[in-house]
Amino acid sequence: MKPLTKNMWRAIKNSLGRFIAIVLIIMLGVLIFVGVKASGPSLNDSLSKTLLNTKLSDIQVLSTTGFDKKDIKIAEKLSDAKAEAVKFEYVLAGKDKSAVALFGYQSQQKQNKLILRSGRLPRSKNEIVLDNRAKTKYGYKLGQTFTFLKSSNLKQRKYKIVGFADSPMYIDNTERGTTDIGDGTVHFFAYIPDNQMNLDSVTLLNIRLDSLQKYSSFGNHYQDQINKKIIQLKKLFKTRSKIRSSQILNKTLSVIEGKQKQLNQAKNEVDQAKKQLVEKSGGLVKTTPKLDQQEKRLNVQQKKLSGLLKKANQNSKTVYTWQTREDLPGFSTYGDSSDRISAIANVFPAFFFLIAALITFTTITRMIEEARGQIGIFKALGYSKFSIARNYIGYALMAGIAGTIIGALIGNNFLPRIVLSLYKNYIPLVAVVKFQWGFFALSILFSLIATTGAAIIVVFNELSEKPAALMQPKSPKSAKKILLEKINPLWSSLNFKQKISYRNLFRYKSRMFMTIIGIAGGTALILTGFGIQNSIAASGTRQFNELTKYQALIRLKSAKSGNRVLETLQKNKRYKSHVDISSDIGKIQANGKQVSDTGIYVPKENSRFYQYVNLRRVNSNQKITLPKKGVVITQKIAAVLNINVGDKIRITTSSGIKAQAEVKAIAENFVGNFVYMSQSSYTKLFSHKANSNSFLIRLKTQTEKQRNQLSNNLIEKDDVLGVTYSEDQKNTVSNMSSSLIPIILILILLSGILSFAVLYNLTNINISERIRELSTVKVLGFYDKEVTMYVVRENIVLTVIGIFAGYIVGNLLTWYILQQAETDQVIFPLTINLFGYIASTFLMILFTVVVMFITHQRLKNIDMVSALKSNE
Repeated sequence: MKPLTKNMWRAIKNSLGRFIAIVLIIMLGVLIFVGVKASGPSLNDSLSKTLLNTKLSDIQVLSTTGFDKKDIKIAEKLSDAKAEAVKFEYVLAGKDKSAVALFGYQSQQKQNKLILRSGRLPRSKNEIVLDNRAKTKYGYKLGQTFTFLKSSNLKQRKYKIVGFADSPMYIDNTERGTTDIGDGTVHFFAYIPDNQMNLDSVTLLNIRLDSLQKYSSFGNHYQDQINKKIIQLKKLFKTRSKIRSSQILNKTLSVIEGKQKQLNQAKNEVDQAKKQLVEKSGGLVKTTPKLDQQEKRLNVQQKKLSGLLKKANQNSKTVYTWQTREDLPGFSTYGDSSDRISAIANVFPAFFFLIAALITFTTITRMIEEARGQIGIFKALGYSKFSIARNYIGYALMAGIAGTIIGALIGNNFLPRIVLSLYKNYIPLVAVVKFQWGFFALSILFSLIATTGAAIIVVFNELSEKPAALMQPKSPKSAKKILLEKINPLWSSLNFKQKISYRNLFRYKSRMFMTIIGIAGGTALILTGFGIQNSIAASGTRQFNELTKYQALIRLKSAKSGNRVLETLQKNKRYKSHVDISSDIGKIQANGKQVSDTGIYVPKENSRFYQYVNLRRVNSNQKITLPKKGVVITQKIAAVLNINVGDKIRITTSSGIKAQAEVKAIAENFVGNFVYMSQSSYTKLFSHKANSNSFLIRLKTQTEKQRNQLSNNLIEKDDVLGVTYSEDQKNTVSNMSSSLIPIILILILLSGILSFAVLYNLTNINISERIRELSTVKVLGFYDKEVTMYVVRENIVLTVIGIFAGYIVGNLLTWYILQQAETDQVIFPLTINLFGYIASTFLMILFTVVVMFITHQRLKNIDMVSALKSNE
């Protein structure tokens, strides 16, 4: 082995702690960089694999009149499409008369396959499989009898529970969608044998496109292709709806026409009897009580028959409802969650890695500076610059590559799996973790810049000097007066040790700045972890505690039903008050952009409306009053459309009516998008008065059971279209926040480890740089504790400065990440709770104390004689 190579291995052995520290810091940087970057794609890939295994349909079509074999053939005219018809309806069942999504089970079913969690699938007509949520949340067990209400129209009402399962149609365990029966919320799904459902025809058509299964359901390519396929399907079914309507109507008409003929014949018989009576009586008697009663009965039958004809025309009208995977309960939420992790991954790990790289750069620089004497000897012995440089570059290269490989393997393979395992709000997924070669290559590049790059710069800088100069120690930096010395009263109040510490702080400026950057970076990273979680949770808390002052929105079926709804509400002990509004869902356009699913609210009385919706300007408590002309929009609409007060927007209502309005004010809002206007403004815009069709309701605190009971009472009487609770929306946002907790905890943990490693490494560099100085101090009679405080006092000052700098950086970093993570419907206000500041500060102080203890042990055992020996 060549002498230079031996020297490199000896250097690694003699400074094993430093080598491990470099590897550890690089490893942590790469681990978090590659690991978090891999988590978002892994979430999507795992879901894609689960959906591929269970063959989730890409498009679901619901029909008001059902489907037959011809509809399946029409759907399969679409290239690469496989269609499957299923019986489906919403029914009331169970011990709480819950709304249940009921499907007909077919053993040969090829799409939307159930994922069995316990028990087995149905084998006989009296068996049922329930949603696993029915077991975990509602307490149902295997072997129990599950009962449906009579209104379910099944061949039998009681079924034995033989299994619990998950479905790819319901990936989010916290929601199952909404319906117009029961309390308006679907509690769980169920499967019974297909032949047990008394439906005239299947009502759900599942369509799967094999060519799209290799693409992520959340990718732009998949979304674009699905939109194109739906347009093609709508064209195929455009004439089919008319044909289907005619078929259904003709079947009903044939029955009605038969009854009408019988009725007409009976009427003719009555007319003939009356004519005969007139002829026989010479016009004196025109009818009899019996004939009148018979005629009256026939008129009632005619009225019923006319009603049946009218109903047949309505029921035979075929309307298709088109759904994609995005419309399934919880599907978009999952995609948003993985997008938010990707947004975090675009910023947080990069900043994390930057801190790691800076500290590594400093460590490598110090290592080579310490080896000046060896470099001088090798140069004097005639070794070339490249040969000498290769020695130290190899040292840095090994540390960088080792740290990168270990970090990438751990981060890529374990971090996404931990995140997946902690995603408890969703059905268990098939874990798919692909190695992120692109991010691995980037981390290799960054690591080599931080290690090898530092080595190249410093070693060639040292090699530019002559051997004699290199073999002599560097002259220590000369002391200079610092700013504090010019403030005589303050400087004179400090003791000798304090004066030394403050002078040393400014004497080694590069180390001072690196320590501050390291501590500030660590504090910022920990604070950002807390800040992301706090801010996402705050969007719901601030929306429903500060801005939305009502607890429920009730959509009425008609204006006449308002009084009946009020009667029901007034009987409820939790009811407090209400206000009438006109509500609609529309879209807003401006500057070539569009915001869909926007709530349009027009209050009947402005003054009362302000008690239910707190309209205030963004980042201000300044109240907004509804203008007589123009509209008030919420802040997300303004941001997406890039508009300000005074600009014009185009409003399109759900019925297709359009109007152009001037924006008079922008209101603070965190969840959802809304346009508010007064009655006079609405009338000027749409040329007619807004009809009140909704109630905003204020209620006392309710339990989930009480909310469900109230919804059930309102929907049962067929007076309302739906009931939306603010608490449910708040829970949705809360779930959004809780889904990020696993990744946030991991980020905080790794940030803490990095912060400790940084502080420990910089302190070691500090001691190694000043070993002669510290030995001198010890020889002069300083006690061990005093020698330790000689160094630690500087660390304490730098830690305090670093912590406060970290607060500023942490807020900026959190704000930037939140901007990237926002959705079209939710704004995340920058919010970092006091606990976040306390936790990050406590951890930094704890790390400083631990490092101080380790430093103390090391300084107690300094070999003063060796340290003070001359290098000449």
